[in-house]
Order: sequence, then C-alpha cells, then structure tokens
Amino acid sequence: MNTPVVKVEHLSHRYNVQWAIRDINFEIYQQGVLGLVGSNGAGKSTTMNIMCGVLRQTGGEVYINGVNFRADPIRAKMHIGFLPQQPPLYADLTVDEYLRYCAELRSVPPKKIRAAVETAKEKCGVARFSKRVVKFLSGGYQQRVGIAQAIIHDPGFVVLDEPTNGLDPNQIVEIRHLIKEIAADRSVLLSTHILSEVEATCDHIKMIEEGRLVFSGAMNEFNNYLQPDTFVATFKRPPGEEELRALPGISRVERLPGSQNAFRLAFSADDDITCRVVELSVARDWGLSEITVERCSLDAVFAQLSGKRDTTLR
Repeated sequence: MNTPVVKVEHLSHRYNVQWAIRDINFEIYQQGVLGLVGSNGAGKSTTMNIMCGVLRQTGGEVYINGVNFRADPIRAKMHIGFLPQQPPLYADLTVDEYLRYCAELRSVPPKKIRAAVETAKEKCGVARFSKRVVKFLSGGYQQRVGIAQAIIHDPGFVVLDEPTNGLDPNQIVEIRHLIKEIAADRSVLLSTHILSEVEATCDHIKMIEEGRLVFSGAMNEFNNYLQPDTFVATFKRPPGEEELRALPGISRVERLPGSQNAFRLAFSADDDITCRVVELSVARDWGLSEITVERCSLDAVFAQLSGKRDTTLR
C-alpha cells in the first residue's frame, strides 16, 4: 500500500492536567477535501495545530509523507501548507513582495521563486493584483493571497482553518471553488464550524468530540449515519390528518405550511411504510402524486454523534 499523505498515530495532548485529545488515530491517502469538525473545546484545533507543527504533542506521532514530525519537523513541514484562521499577511507589502518572501521562507530554490509565485497567483486568481499593496485588497482577495502563501511551495497536504470566515456569500462561493481546484491534485484539510460548508465542500469528514475521534468516513456515510424517520406525501385528494395518523407505524402527521395537499409523516423503523401508503392511496383514491423520504440533516447527525441537544457548531 502507498505511504499515506498523513498518518496520525495514538495522538494525545494535555494542557496542565486536562487532556485535550486522547488516542486519536487516522490516515489520509486520498486527494480531495477532508472536513475536520467538532464542538467548541472538542480538540479540533489542538489536533490541527499539532499536525501543522504549531504545537508539540504530549504523546503519539504524526507522519507527513512518511516523515515523523517529532523526529524531523523541518522536513515534515516542507510537505505542509497552512492557512491559520487569521491569515499571516504582511499588509504593507505588495502581493508579489509578500509571496516572494513566503517562497523564501518555504525554501523554494531562488531560481524557482518567480515561477512559484506566478503559479500560486494564477491558481488563486490574484495575478492582476501583483503590484497592489495587500491592505488595499478586499477581504476575499486577502484570503486568496493567504491561500496562495499556503501553496507557494507546492505541498502535498494543505490545512485551511476557517477559510471562509468573515466573507460575504459571493466570496464564500468563490473560495469554495478555489479550495476544490487546489484539492484536485493534493489533500486539503478544511477546519470549519459551519456544517453547510462541510456539505458543500468536503468529500470526507472526521469529527472529534470530547478529545476523541467519533466519526471518520466519506461524506455520504456521514449523511446516512442516521436512518430517516420522516417522509413527505402529496395527494390530489388528501385524506384527513386523523386518517393518516391512524395508519400503523405513523407516529406524527403535520400539514406542510402553505399547502393543503402535502403532509410530513413521522414513522418508526419500518421499511415498508411508504409502500403501504402508496397501496392505500390507490385503494382509497387519495391521488398520491409525490412521496419523498427525508434525509436526516447534518445538524441531526452531529447531535447524535456528539450526544448533545444543541446542534450548533460554534
């Protein structure tokens, strides 16, 4: 099997006497976008900072392209690009000056710096601002420059911490597209507190809760973690709510707002409930025109995995 891009092995860390993370293990082989999510204080930021060399772990190991981070941090960091939540921009430099400086910091060979800068600018859509002073760029383009510094040395693994934080809706869509383009030929770890951002951007997801890894898998596995328990049915000649509520297996019925013909029906675990509704509609001439099983929301899945009623990631 090929060497994983990232291997996290029995990773643990504590601040004074309190453990922030305990015995976290996972590997990243694939290209694409991996979402790292968790509640406030769950250990997400601690894990990410250790993986980027910002923090030295209490126990366990992190390998980047087979390089042990603890044994050889300089060589390991050569394979990593990192955009912190607050982009490390030098506001009084031009875009070109800043990116050349970042290339030098990242040990890009002097003869290759110009090409590296041009490639990063083109990739991130800031080439036309080469001579613009960074502080005079909009928030969205400053974020693009921040991403450009993270890929200036062409790393195989890029970590982005809240890359859409503080951006307007149009800028968020643009940054999402940029992240997906970058992830076409490398692994990107995206840390965010917005579940809709995870759904729109990520291919895989890892969730940390109370310092432990509680989920690791593809996005569709996360979506399907909970079995659906509601469906929506629309009738041309709808029955009464009491008639629907009397059906075996139906626990709750509500008419959808603004509609006289559509109902949301909650059911207990029963694979045949929708088939029975179809059969009854034919037998009783309800004129069923549409029936849709509703997928559980990401918030509901998060609440189930975290064991919390408050489903908002903060």
